[in-house]
Formats: sequence, C-alpha cells, structure tokens
Amino acid sequence: MSQFPDAKFITSANSATQFLPDSGSEVAVAGRSNAGKSSAINVIVNRRQFARTSKTPGRTQLVNFFALREGQRLVDLPGYGFAQVAASVRRHWGRLLQEYFESRKSLNGLILVVDVRRELQDFDRQMIEFAESVSLPIHILLTKADKLKRGKAATALLQVRKELGDKATVQLFSSLNRQGVDEASEVLERFLAGKEDKAGL
Repeated sequence: MSQFPDAKFITSANSATQFLPDSGSEVAVAGRSNAGKSSAINVIVNRRQFARTSKTPGRTQLVNFFALREGQRLVDLPGYGFAQVAASVRRHWGRLLQEYFESRKSLNGLILVVDVRRELQDFDRQMIEFAESVSLPIHILLTKADKLKRGKAATALLQVRKELGDKATVQLFSSLNRQGVDEASEVLERFLAGKEDKAGL
C-alpha cells in the first residue's frame, strides 16, 4: 500500500508565474529523459502511472506539481537529453529550471535520477549546480541497476560517490526489481519533513 494514498496530480507550469504558491514542503525530482525518472517516481510513491511513463524519452516538458499529503508536494522537473526539441525550447527549459530552484523557499531537496550505465552528463551536473547554488540537499538514484552485474553496479556507485564527494548521497536503484526503493522512500520522507540541513548533508 502506498504511504501516499491521497497523492494526485495538481498542475503543470510552463513559466514561473504558473508555479503553485510557495508554501509547505516540496521535493523536486530531475533526470535526463532516458534515465527512467517517471518509473522511479511511480515505484517510490507506489502508485502505478502516477507519473506518466513513455517509450518516447522527453515526454516531461513542463514543471509538474503533485500533492503527496496536505502541505507536501513532489515536483517532476523537465527531463531532456535525448528529447528531440528545438534549441529554443532547451533554452526555455534551462531558464525555467533556474527560476524554479532560485524562487522556491518550500523546496527541501532534490532527487536526481541517473542511468547507472552512463557517467554523469552535463544535464546532471547542471541540476547539481542549481541545487548547490541554493544549498539544497541532493540524493542521486543510479537507476536501471538490474541492467548491470552486481560488481559493475557497485563499481559505478563508487565512481559517482568519489566524483561527488559530500555534494550528494548516492544509491543504486531499480524500478524493475525494486532494488533500493526503501532507501529512496526514506530519503523522500526526510526531505519532505525538512530535516536536512540546507547548508549541506
């Protein structure tokens, strides 16, 4: 059973003026368009099709606000990388994400979804920079861990931890076999509660 039985989609925003009122607590989830972000959200929240999944990467092109509980939200940020969109759209996404990170006082944490088979990409580093600029705690899900043998997955985890140091916490995750779901859920709850020190983990 989901710990968020009343979770529901609220609204999408294509500009900062369309963001929800900045109150309560929210956690942002970001990731390249082929990293399995929607699947990860669905498994963590334990609600099928809560965040839309698609075989066509890049479907999330807006800032999507979801209510989890009263006063607590999850925000699904635009994912891009493989998305076939114009350069002007990419620039708009970049400005929109920057405005989001800089303006939201209710934002308590960032969960960044990264395909374990890929090294950190420019998009991932940009998200980390956005979060660091506002002293936001960051937790990274290395998704699709089931696609690698255990040794290779462990090596990838160590490499990312070594690269980022104390900038973020990192874990292995698989939506398919539910590896790491409990750990990710605990991080989400902690971020929602605002118990992380925004000056660093």
